[in-house]
Formats: sequence, C-alpha cells, structure tokens
Amino acid sequence: MDLVTGATGYIGGRLIERLRAEGRPLRAMARRPERFAPLHGVEAVPADVLSGRGLEAALDGVATAYYLIHSMEPARAADANGDFGARDRAAAGNFARAAATAGVERIVYLGGIVPHGTAISPHLASRLEVENILMDAVPGSTAFRASIVVGARSSSFRLLVRLVERLRVLPFPAWRDNRTAPVFERDAIEYLARTPETPDAAGRSLDVAGPDVLTYGAMIERIADAMGVARVPLRLGLTQTPAASAVVAAVVGQPVELVRPLMESLEYDLLPRDRDAQRIFDLRPHGFDRAVEHALREWEATEELAAR
Repeated sequence: MDLVTGATGYIGGRLIERLRAEGRPLRAMARRPERFAPLHGVEAVPADVLSGRGLEAALDGVATAYYLIHSMEPARAADANGDFGARDRAAAGNFARAAATAGVERIVYLGGIVPHGTAISPHLASRLEVENILMDAVPGSTAFRASIVVGARSSSFRLLVRLVERLRVLPFPAWRDNRTAPVFERDAIEYLARTPETPDAAGRSLDVAGPDVLTYGAMIERIADAMGVARVPLRLGLTQTPAASAVVAAVVGQPVELVRPLMESLEYDLLPRDRDAQRIFDLRPHGFDRAVEHALREWEATEELAAR
C-alpha cells in the first residue's frame, strides 16, 4: 500500500494520477479529505501532521509513504512565532515518528536543491531540515531535491508566467544571472513514482533536474518567447527581496507569505550536485522549452492567458 500525503495539493494530485494509472493500492491523506475528489481505487483518509491526529490509521499497512507537505501559508494564531520552519519541523517530526512506529519501509520526500557553500534562505533550510528528520526516522527513505518544477500548477512557474503576462517592462534584479536546472513536472513525478521499485535509491538524497542549465533571466525571456510576447528587460543592480516580494505578490495575485520564500530562493545558484538520479532511474529528462510549451498548453485548457 502506498500513502500520498498532501493529496489535495499540486504534486500530490499529479502523483496520485500517475500511481492510480499503474493500478497500485493507494491511500490519499489530507487534512480535509472532503476536498479530495473521489477516485475509484483510492482510499481518502483524514489526518493532520501538525496535531498528529489520524496518522496511525493513515499509515496502517503502508509500505511507501510520500511526504509532500510544506508550510508556506500564513501562520495560524496557535503557531509559535508564526514561523513556517517551526511548523514544517513539527509536522515532519510527527509524521516520521508515526511512520517508524507503523513499520513503513520507505518515506519518499520532495524538497529543494540546496546551494553550495553559502548560507541559505529559511525556505530552503526548512526543506533540508525536513529531509533530515524523515531520513533519520526511516533510514531506507529517499529524498529528492528539485529547484523550479515546470508545470501548469507549479507555484514557482506560475509566478514567472504571471509576471510575463502582466508586466510590459520586466525588472531583472541582481538574481537574474543566478543559474538553475528546472525540471519538467512529468519527470519529477516519474522519479517519485518509480522509487519503491528502485532499490539503488533507498537511503539516498538525490537531486532531480532538467538537462538545461539556465539563468533566471534567460528562463523568463524564454517563457516570454513561448507566450509570443515582447517584454522590455530592466536590469537592476540590487535584489531588495523583502520590498520586491510585496510588489510581485500584488502583481501576480498571491499571498506575500508564499511569494517571499520563492523569491528568496532565486538569490543563489541552485544547481544539482550530480546526475546520479538520472543514472539510477535511467530517465532521460525533457528540455526546458518543451516543458514550458506543455505547461502553457495545459494552463490554457482551463484558464485564459491574456498575453498568449
């Protein structure tokens, strides 16, 4: 039995589609399972990682548990200091202990690529902390790290698209020259889905990345090209992330609590440590332009893009 947490979220929902197509016994966990559309062959169960309620029942009989929960939403009044890192730490600890007690063979986690040799943002530090908590509790687990996931429902990709759509002049702060290797949504999901049947991935932390290494400025320009629009780049000498986050949040119509951690992650090169994941899984990842075109087509199937 596989358990997918965060079943009503972006990656969780995509993964459930992939696993269900394979006919695997599947349980979907959500804090509010009534939001999960009923699917044949998928058992929806309620559980809350912050309180621990329902975890024992959700994990009963589970061999592989996918942990796809992050806390960047605005803090609840009861949360200590309104700190998403503290919430992530508490949630991961509760889940890890419950999984170990239930005899789960492997936790599969998707976090973020960590920059080399530099202090990291609270957002990325929290992802790394969660990875360590889960791996320590169930040593046969697998942690994946990714930078930007290119998909129609990806928060980071949608932020970039909305900026291109809504601004004729695109301000390029100092992070424009930082580099990353964005990964196509389907490739990220494929890594997750294949993990239980890939013994060499057990006990490993692996970076998943696409074949193209791009600066953030180049990514935005190529998204604009794919959308068929001309945008004027405005090169800025400073980053000013706190102030810029508020402006970007207003432009894209997203909470600043979500936008600020995403923008803080742009302040570094986020490059894979190696290509071990590609070798272990024998997976040939898709290029950036193909991933963008696919994501934009899917986006437009349900939602208009004014600039395209």
